[in-house]
Amino acid sequence: MAASETHQAIETVFRIERARLIAGLARMVREVDRAEELAQDALVAALAEWPKSGVPEKPGAWLMATAKRRAIDGFRRAKMLERKHAEIGHGLSEVDDSAARIEGAMDDEIGDELLGLMFTACHPLLSRDARAALTLRLIGGLSTEEIARAFLTSEPTIAQRIVRAKKTLSKAVIAFEIPRGTEREARLVSVLEVIYLIFNEGYAATAGEDLIRPALCTEAQRLGRILAGIAPDEPEVFGLLALMEIQASRLAARAAPDGSPILLTEQNRARWDQLLIRRGLAALDRAGALGGANGPYALQAALAACHARARKAEDTDWKHIAGLYDNLREVMPSPVVDLNRAVAYCMAHGPEAGLALLDLIENEPALRNYAPLPAARGDFLLRAGRKAEARVAFERAASLTRNERERDFLRSRAAACIA
Repeated sequence: MAASETHQAIETVFRIERARLIAGLARMVREVDRAEELAQDALVAALAEWPKSGVPEKPGAWLMATAKRRAIDGFRRAKMLERKHAEIGHGLSEVDDSAARIEGAMDDEIGDELLGLMFTACHPLLSRDARAALTLRLIGGLSTEEIARAFLTSEPTIAQRIVRAKKTLSKAVIAFEIPRGTEREARLVSVLEVIYLIFNEGYAATAGEDLIRPALCTEAQRLGRILAGIAPDEPEVFGLLALMEIQASRLAARAAPDGSPILLTEQNRARWDQLLIRRGLAALDRAGALGGANGPYALQAALAACHARARKAEDTDWKHIAGLYDNLREVMPSPVVDLNRAVAYCMAHGPEAGLALLDLIENEPALRNYAPLPAARGDFLLRAGRKAEARVAFERAASLTRNERERDFLRSRAAACIA
């Protein structure tokens, strides 16, 4: 294998194994920063050794063994071997064992370690923004620059956010392990929330020039698939995965060539990704089989599935969707759910039914400056033939959104009401 091919293979392996390396090392050394340094040291060692010896049969195990040997050397130099002995649990009194024996130990399943790192990165002690940034860094492997670009934030801001998150976790002496019982349940909510936050920012960008950022959706789906692989008995994990897969199936049809949004009812459904839809429906079936059909994410996935199953917009079963929103409102009450429920009622029972529900949430503080609320009102009014009122609502929505494509779209809808 040519040197360039070997280097490419090393970079590919490292990208795949990076999160697992950091997970195992973080559990060992109890510091995220140090775990990242050791993983990087292993990469440097691979770049020096593999071009000469070839890519090992088990490259991930080789990287982990190399990183752990470096950690052990560090403990020795710092005269901390005895204190760390119990934590490492690999018989460090025999540190000089052969590399083959250490590599063999690395063949063990380390999914729990990766899941532990994910739970740590999404710890409720951290803000939502910090959890998202740290998850993308540690689990997703994105650079600070990539995360900053994804969230339209400066690189120094993201760097500071990640540093503060690590310090917070260090001060709190958080164990890099999977929590148990009620604590696990509470923390899982945080993990799922962060993954969906990342997905939503890609699916409907809150600011900037682009309506969608597919790379963020892809990353969130990848995190969801990882979580499903290492937590195969958690129904809401599969509910979230189903929701993301089905929603992502529409990405290619969501925007026109000029970047402007295309309403769901007007999208070319031939452009929806059928493979993602099948994956999403399979994940939804799995959530149901695990007893989670009425979980918040599973219900949202069921809503998305109603659209996915309709070959044409006019085939959409809006009455069933309205009923699902009634159920979702019971398990996940929120003003945004109420807003989406109003949309479903408008489509199922007519614009006046939707407007009546909007009136009930008009003064919700959380929706005071939320562009989708006046946008929905404008749409309902337009469907009711009340063009002058619809124009005012669309103009109000355009003034609230921070996304340029959405702003232009709403202004065009307002202008169309004058004709």
